[in-house]
Amino acid sequence: MKTSALTAGLVAMVSLVAFEYVAVAVAMPVVARELGGFELYGLAFSSALAAGVVGTVLGGRWADVRGPLPPLWTGAAAFIGGLTLAGLAPAMEVLVAGRLIQGFGGALVNVALYVVVARVYPEELHPRVFSLFATAWVVPSMVGPAIVGVIVETLGWRWVFLLVPFLTVAAGLVLARGLAGQPVRGGQGAPAPGLMGKIAWAAVTAVAAALMQYGSDGRFALLAIGLVILAVALPRLLPPGTLRAARGLPAVVGLRGLATGAFFAAEVMVPLMLQEERGMSPFTAGIALTGGALTWSLASWLQGREVFSRSTNLRLGSVALSAGIVAMGAVTFPGVPLELAYPAWIAAGFGMGLIYPTLSVLTLELSAPGEAGENSGALHLGESVFSVVAVAVTSALFIAAGGAYWTVFTATLVIAAAGLLIVPRAVRAGTPVPAAAAV
Repeated sequence: MKTSALTAGLVAMVSLVAFEYVAVAVAMPVVARELGGFELYGLAFSSALAAGVVGTVLGGRWADVRGPLPPLWTGAAAFIGGLTLAGLAPAMEVLVAGRLIQGFGGALVNVALYVVVARVYPEELHPRVFSLFATAWVVPSMVGPAIVGVIVETLGWRWVFLLVPFLTVAAGLVLARGLAGQPVRGGQGAPAPGLMGKIAWAAVTAVAAALMQYGSDGRFALLAIGLVILAVALPRLLPPGTLRAARGLPAVVGLRGLATGAFFAAEVMVPLMLQEERGMSPFTAGIALTGGALTWSLASWLQGREVFSRSTNLRLGSVALSAGIVAMGAVTFPGVPLELAYPAWIAAGFGMGLIYPTLSVLTLELSAPGEAGENSGALHLGESVFSVVAVAVTSALFIAAGGAYWTVFTATLVIAAAGLLIVPRAVRAGTPVPAAAAV
């Protein structure tokens, strides 16, 4: 069975969703200045997050019941529509609405693509496919900022949004060609009771995550309220036992959340620390992040060729991530050689490259027929919300400690170490674990 066109289409769609994630962050300051909406700056990001949480929950079950094509094409249409609306926005309020639609569509696409992989590719090829997915997310973080900068300076910020729909249509055509004749039509599950309740809890989770985002700048009451709401809502959307890292799928979802949360919460502070604390230029500080992105891709490639066992991938990856955070934390102190920042983030990126796609593979292996979408949705949801929590909490600690960078790296090390401790529980237990409703 030839799948070259399908693989190209899948990777292209993942790359475009990832590129737009990076592009919006780079272009948004210019957007806010031109549209005069700095008071809505944070909402432009949190609206996409909120819609993405709902889209992830809905898309997962939709793909299981009806097959991945309906949520895939609906998501692609919403992604294109949201980008077009944002690109043509006459005011910041309209741009926020476009971001909301875009975030919902992107979440549907991401979950549906996982179900396509589960339906079409034999299990032995899953590591290679997910290594390509991981690279498709990482590469935009390396080249995206420079491309966006050129677009903003030459064509204007609107084309950051308006060019991607054309590329998405082209990628969709390639993907449609690759999907022709593949076993992706129809579902394997039954309509889940309480689905609307889950969607409602997803909306509550999104609001709580947004509250934590807003509270991370020192408004600690908002942070605490958001955390309490998440403690009630999030367990209703994840596999039973996720918050206590029960063996199998719950530990896989939990480990993905802890690893990505630790990495991104630390990475947020790396360029700021290197520039403000150690006097690096933006360019030299950016090289450290680029090194991490390159080794993430390298490790994903190694994972795809199964150089190590999955257990080794998770253990070695968690150790490398923890070691990288420790080394970067050491750089916060004046007596430590500044050059240590480069191998530090090379190690952290390498660790993520081993962990991230391996957990995607395990999620499909641990999914019973008709549950790949729901379980993949839980994986994405846990990753997203855990990352928001980690960034919000560590940012609040940073502010409370008077701008002491070491507090951030200490906290993220604790998160990464917690992931290392649950690695034995995440390795395949042998039987699929159903994605039920409550923890």
